[in-house]
Amino acid sequence: MTKSNPRVLKLMLFRHAKSSWGDPGLDDRDRPLNARGKSAAQAMGRVMRHRGLLPELVLCSPARRAKDTWSIAAGELKTAPKIAFEEDVYDFGNGGKLVELIRTKGGKSRSLLLVGHNPSMERLAQRLTGKGDKKLRERLEKKYPTGALAVFDAELDSWADFAEAAFSIAHFIRPRDVTTAD
Repeated sequence: MTKSNPRVLKLMLFRHAKSSWGDPGLDDRDRPLNARGKSAAQAMGRVMRHRGLLPELVLCSPARRAKDTWSIAAGELKTAPKIAFEEDVYDFGNGGKLVELIRTKGGKSRSLLLVGHNPSMERLAQRLTGKGDKKLRERLEKKYPTGALAVFDAELDSWADFAEAAFSIAHFIRPRDVTTAD
């Protein structure tokens, strides 16, 4: 039996935008975006559209700030990807839960976007930065701010074959990097 040629899969890790701490009585899951976060989410959506970073599937944390980040960013896209709100994206660990979620929920999509939280988003991104542009890797390793988007490519048969070493960083875009031209 001949092994099939792997396909290029695109994994995008989108940290929720800046949230509001204005109401200390709110549960963590219920914190909304602040004005800066809303603006950043919109700008990042425009960047995604202009650079062709359009997911087929979005796995989003059920926390309000993550859902709002995606909703605002998605409003800038010309497509409406399938979305699933997944409890395991509401994670603050080392990224292990995210890896398992990618393996089990990535399905047949060629481009997968996770909208979640630090430190798990940052730690997973750092684990995937072994290859690719050195400046991007260094910038990502320095800080993964709110609203940032890291994009990785890998030649894999499916998400079930997820292997950290297979990925190469293609983009690391922070809200402060975005210009009005984006």
